[in-house]
Amino acid sequence: MQPLFVVEDDRKIAKVVKVYLEEAGYRVVHFEKGRDALAALMKDKPILVILDLMLPDTTGEEVCQEIKEVGDIPIIMLTSKSSEEERVAGFALGADDYVVKPFSPRELVYRVKALLKRAQKADLGSSGPVSFNQGALVVDGHSYTVMKHGQPVDITPTEFKVLFSLVSVPGKVLTREELVDRALGYQFEGYERSIDAHIKNIRHKIEDDPKNPVLILTIYGVGYRFSGRKDA
Repeated sequence: MQPLFVVEDDRKIAKVVKVYLEEAGYRVVHFEKGRDALAALMKDKPILVILDLMLPDTTGEEVCQEIKEVGDIPIIMLTSKSSEEERVAGFALGADDYVVKPFSPRELVYRVKALLKRAQKADLGSSGPVSFNQGALVVDGHSYTVMKHGQPVDITPTEFKVLFSLVSVPGKVLTREELVDRALGYQFEGYERSIDAHIKNIRHKIEDDPKNPVLILTIYGVGYRFSGRKDA
C-alpha cells in the first residue's frame, strides 16, 4: 500500500492525524522535517501529502513546490495561517486543499478521501480526447492528460478538473461557485477565491500568453468562460 505522508512538527497534532487516518485504512508515515519528507518521497511515492507550512528546517511552501516538481501528488496544507490571502497563496503554489488549525480530524479524513477520489484517473464522461483550436489544446477525460501544441502539460488533478469543467461547456460562463461544485465536489468557505488561483496556474500552462489569455476568459463579476473552438 502506498503511504500517506504527514509532514508536521507538532507531535501531538501528528499523532491525532495519524490515528484517524490509520483507522480510515491508510498507511501513514510521519515526518517532523520537510527535508526528510522530500528525501523519502524519492524512494516511496505517497498517494497524498498533508503538509504543515511552519516547519523547523524549511517552509511548507518550499516543500510544496518541490513536491509538485516531482509529480502530481495531491497536497493538503495544514496550517494556522488563516487569512484569505494566505489561503489563496497556498492554492497558487499548487496545493489541492487547505485546512486551518484548529481543525476537526474527522473533517480532515473526509477531505483526504474526497481529494483522493478526485485524483483517481477515472472516466469523466468524455468519449476520448477533445481537441480545440486545430489541435493546439487536447484534453483527455479518460487519462487526465492535457496536450499543448503536441507536448504534455504538467497539470495537477484539481487543475485538470477545473479545466475539464470549463472545456465541457465551451462558450458557457461558469461562476466560481459552479466551478467549486464541479471540480471540488463540495462547498467550504473561501473556496470560491481558490478558483482564481487555480485558473491562474492553468493559464500559465495552456495559454501562449497567460497575461493576455484567449482560451480561458474572465467574465468580471460572474466567473470564467472557455472560448476555445472545438475541432470537428
